[in-house]
Amino acid sequence: MSAPPVDHHPPPQSSAIPRPINKNWWLRMATHILCVLFGQTAATLLGRLYYNKGGKSVWLTSLVETVGFPVLIPFYFHFKPLTYHQSTQTNRRNPPSILIVSAIYISLGALQSLTSILYSVGLFYLPLSTFSLISTTQLAFNAFFAFFLNAQKLTPLIVNSLVLLTISTVLLVLQSDSEETQVGISRKRYLTLGFVCTVAASALYSLGLSLTQLSFQKVLKGETFTMVLNMIIYQSLVASIVTLLALFISGEWNDLQGEMVNFELGKMAYLVIMVCIAVAWQIATIGGVGLIFEVSSLFSNVISTLALPIIPILAVVIFREKMNGMKVIATVLAIWGFASYVYQHYLDESRPENGGEVADEASET
Repeated sequence: MSAPPVDHHPPPQSSAIPRPINKNWWLRMATHILCVLFGQTAATLLGRLYYNKGGKSVWLTSLVETVGFPVLIPFYFHFKPLTYHQSTQTNRRNPPSILIVSAIYISLGALQSLTSILYSVGLFYLPLSTFSLISTTQLAFNAFFAFFLNAQKLTPLIVNSLVLLTISTVLLVLQSDSEETQVGISRKRYLTLGFVCTVAASALYSLGLSLTQLSFQKVLKGETFTMVLNMIIYQSLVASIVTLLALFISGEWNDLQGEMVNFELGKMAYLVIMVCIAVAWQIATIGGVGLIFEVSSLFSNVISTLALPIIPILAVVIFREKMNGMKVIATVLAIWGFASYVYQHYLDESRPENGGEVADEASET
């Protein structure tokens, strides 16, 4: 699904450490991008497979999104020496107290957990193609919250993106009344649970991005690669704890054994799917962290949303979902809106104050 853990970080003005642009740089970039796209797409498709074959626990699918965060710890110790000097210079200026920083990690981690749960509910009740298309509204919500919380301007291209994504979502709501979801839910419940939860998750995801950016701007007073990695790891830790507690409190923990036994593909396939979902999300996270280190958080966030228009096409091929005329139009509008959003941020990054350094490095190579 579209709310991988790596996406909870703000777009900085520049990357933590300038990198020369050469063939090796482009190779690393391509590798990171493929990791993000493959990880998010594979995790979402496997989540749909889990539900299709008898899985029902939204708590479990939410947990596996974040529980693999220890994979990032070696990256933390590898890159920390490279950013230590910059980090100490930044933190030396009136550093926030541990209590305040802890409050930020806990609140954003809890928000991430709620977002993951809502996304899991949406994926449970909606066909994968519809779920992915509705998830593109996170771009519209991101522009909305960035306008009020981060003083980002609403340019004509951004407005165009908002309009197109809104129309795309409305078309999905207005599609045939006779459509049934993957799990046989009536249209009424399909709308109230699947649609509402997915839109709410997209809104909370975007709110988390803006609040994270606000935290870096107003509290942490700067951003380095190490700071970003700290934010990802601690948020994922909090989100995993919250979701795990919910899994036990809800009593679903007791049902997992029976669910595993009755899983259509067998116990081993059940475990393999869960492990692969967790690994896929961490592959996406590692790719996203690499993009932060090589370029910027903004670029990483944009790439992480690129999989959303791709998944509906794969859903038709893999799960034989119906792609009627309304969905085709909604898909085209979503891709158009996404392209407008990406192009606007490309223009922003190309400005001298944002991209001059990269341009200079390119000219030197």
